[in-house]
This record gives sequence, structure tokens and C-alpha cells, in this order.
Amino acid sequence: MRPLTEEETKAVFEKLFKFIGKNIKSLIERSDEPYCLRLHKNRVYYVREALMKRATNVAREKLVSLGQCIGKLTHSGKFILTIGVLDILTAHAKHKVWVKPSAEMQFLYGNNVVKSGLGRITENTPAYTGVVVYSMSDVPLGFGVTGKSTSECRKMDPGGIVVFHQSDVGEYLRHEEEL
Repeated sequence: MRPLTEEETKAVFEKLFKFIGKNIKSLIERSDEPYCLRLHKNRVYYVREALMKRATNVAREKLVSLGQCIGKLTHSGKFILTIGVLDILTAHAKHKVWVKPSAEMQFLYGNNVVKSGLGRITENTPAYTGVVVYSMSDVPLGFGVTGKSTSECRKMDPGGIVVFHQSDVGEYLRHEEEL
């Protein structure tokens, strides 16, 4: 487990900025306890500093994971968010989308959210920005990227894609052997 390099940190923060905006600062500089980002086997972990210091006694080969896995770095240097970051995104998200009960299962199977399944969307959501997808009973289901802005969503046909799927809570079952 090692600290992220400057390039890796930039990739992580750019991806998180799409979803939580300027709330990134409150992610690391928390008032209750300081947190940090660490890399282990191409996975990025969000870890309390006190826990990270205790883990230095464990050999790298023996360490499986530490803290909360928020994503992974590809060999080309891109950062991909995983479903483990959902609770962080729900706490700090700027833009949200609620889906109808009839569209919940479609999203949980890995499909995009279409206009006919859209329940609500936060005002002034721009196109191609990160959103957290909720059920109508405010249960976070996953996250994705908007295909259209809020104003464009009102005018589009029922089959048009509103949110491009990135990750959902159904991944725990679909990719059980990888996680």
C-alpha cells in the first residue's frame, strides 16, 4: 500500500469532481478524523490515517485490502469508480436522479435510465455530468453520467437515454468473484 503519485491523484480527483464538485476538499480534510487515499494492487482505497498507520506492520503481500475501495486505476492511467464509492457519492452529490419503481430493476441489471423510467431529476443538471441514481424511496441504487441536461430531458421522447449506467448495487452479485 503506497500513496498515490501526482498523476494518479489528479486522475482520481478529476473523476470525483464530476460527481461531487468542490466537496472533494471535505472528503480528505474531515473535521472528525483525517482520511487519505492509498493504492494497493491497482485499487484506490479511502482509508482513515490512523488505520493506515497501523497497517504498516502488515507485509504488502499479505494485505488483501484496507479501508474502502473507491475505484481502480487501469494500466493506461485512467481511473474507474467502483460501486464501493456509492456511499461517499450519496453524501456529497450535487446532482441526483430518481427512477420509477418500474425502471429500478432495469438499472440494477446494468441498463441505462431512459426517459420513461425517470421519476425526478435535480434542477439545472448539465449534460454529461455525474449523477447518483436513487429509487423513489430515496435508496441509492448506483451512479452514472447524464446524457441530456434537465431542460433537454423535458423535451425528449420516452425512449431517449437520460443517464448512462456506470455502476449499480447489483454489481455485488454480477461480479462477485472479482470484488
